[in-house]
Amino acid sequence: MTDEPSTENPPTDADAATADETAGSRGETREAVILDFLPNGDPADNRAPHQKPALAYALDTDDFRLFRLQIVDGADVSIGDGLVVDPEPDPAVVDRMTEIGYDDLTRNAQGELEYAVEELVEREERRFVDFFNDAGPISLRLHQLNLLPGIGKKLRNNILDERKRGPFESFDDVTDRVSGLHHPQDVLVERIMEELRDEDLKYRTFVGRNGGDGG
Repeated sequence: MTDEPSTENPPTDADAATADETAGSRGETREAVILDFLPNGDPADNRAPHQKPALAYALDTDDFRLFRLQIVDGADVSIGDGLVVDPEPDPAVVDRMTEIGYDDLTRNAQGELEYAVEELVEREERRFVDFFNDAGPISLRLHQLNLLPGIGKKLRNNILDERKRGPFESFDDVTDRVSGLHHPQDVLVERIMEELRDEDLKYRTFVGRNGGDGG
């Protein structure tokens, strides 16, 4: 049985850059899902109603970054809609896009966020199953798998041993082959939500770093 994560080569900066490029190039465009829509603007904005732009809050489906969008007057936007955000948002829908943190979301957006993450993990099962196939060591003593809630040394080693026999094909395959790891999709969702809520985490596997104003 595998004893230490150091049996695999630690990722280099170049590897990380390549991973980022691959993640961002799964399609020609990248989308965000709308978590909340305020057609009458920010209630805390004291300006006259006609001066307040409609706002939406959205989750990037690629790297889980969060955005506040200033919506063009009259644009048709609803919670749950997908909206192109990269290479740039549709100017017929979005006037301005700003990257924000979890605490900047509305209460409604925070309430929708976990459902959106759960749906994305289920919908893109292959992408997230491959985390169990591809996760590597962070240091001599810490493995990416250990960042997942409830994954200690024993479960980590079980995963590493099983994937040597062949890649995991589905969440059910992970469950069937790794004793003690039930509902692996829920473990991933829990970690993603932790990374979204706590911007000070030392290691972030799924959620992109805040890059500031998106224009």
